[in-house]
Amino acid sequence: MTTVKTILLFILAAAAEIGGAWLVWQAVREGKDWWWAGLGVLSLGIYGFVATLQPDAHFGRILAAYGGVFVAGSLAWGMILDGFRPDRWDVAGSLICLLGVAVIMFAPRSAG
Repeated sequence: MTTVKTILLFILAAAAEIGGAWLVWQAVREGKDWWWAGLGVLSLGIYGFVATLQPDAHFGRILAAYGGVFVAGSLAWGMILDGFRPDRWDVAGSLICLLGVAVIMFAPRSAG
């Protein structure tokens, strides 16, 4: 159950952070109304809180692993909402990052 919770929280964190950054991008770069940026800032704040809900108590580990989720999530977000088409190097890099997430978060560790 902890593994499922970790994965779901990473997905929620990615949606909040990437979505927030995308909303700010839309306001600044695409000329959307100012409130898009305001919603983006709110979403980025939600991301910060979601990260604290992870079962692992180590800030550095959570944020390091989340970096890999962010890479993969950003490419997926771009594909879904902006029509971005990743090339094979984007896909390979994303898979490498997700492998890193798995190693960081789920490798067996000694209690000491």
